[in-house]
Amino acid sequence: MSTRAALSRERIVAAAVEVADRGGLAHVSMRNVGRELGVEAMSLYHHLGGKDDLLDALANWIFTRIRLPGLDDPWRPAMAARAASARDTLAAHPWALGLVESRRGPAPALLRHHDTVLGCLRRNGFSVALAAHAFSAIDAYVYGFVLTELNLPFEGPSGAEELVGELEQFLPADEYPYLTELIGEQVIGREYAYGDEFGYGLELVLDGLADRFAAGGYRREA
Repeated sequence: MSTRAALSRERIVAAAVEVADRGGLAHVSMRNVGRELGVEAMSLYHHLGGKDDLLDALANWIFTRIRLPGLDDPWRPAMAARAASARDTLAAHPWALGLVESRRGPAPALLRHHDTVLGCLRRNGFSVALAAHAFSAIDAYVYGFVLTELNLPFEGPSGAEELVGELEQFLPADEYPYLTELIGEQVIGREYAYGDEFGYGLELVLDGLADRFAAGGYRREA
């Protein structure tokens, strides 16, 4: 008697995550996911409408992994915590970067995520317009940072110094004085890690939002 667990939408999505984590989004197909589960691809169609439905489900899965703020949490620590959670989730699943904002399907977790973030900002007094700007600016920063972090040509402090050593002959100080200055002060012998920039950059974004909020970007009650 087979002890294989019954096929379900949840198991299929979990298998698709495994496929994507190993080979990227291009490897996610009904056939490959079926193979991951040890079943024929046609078996998946009892639970999913097809590949587009599967991709919508993957986008939804990602949003279930990102920490949501409470609607009445103070906006700044709430947005900082959500941004950090989004960074961790997207860095752990790089295939999600090009997926999460491209799907047209009404994924429940995605919709709940967006509504809750906007709700937190609104209940803290943000106008509709400033809440939209804040959401966009924070996510643009997070997504851009993760994309850069994932594609750096080095890993860790030793990798950064090694890269600088390789490029040193192409960086005469008289031609690139400010780049040379930065490398000397921030990288060489400093245990430089690009990931440490995330928190500082996020604070700059939040500082800008706080200034705009204080200048009048608040909700005016009738």
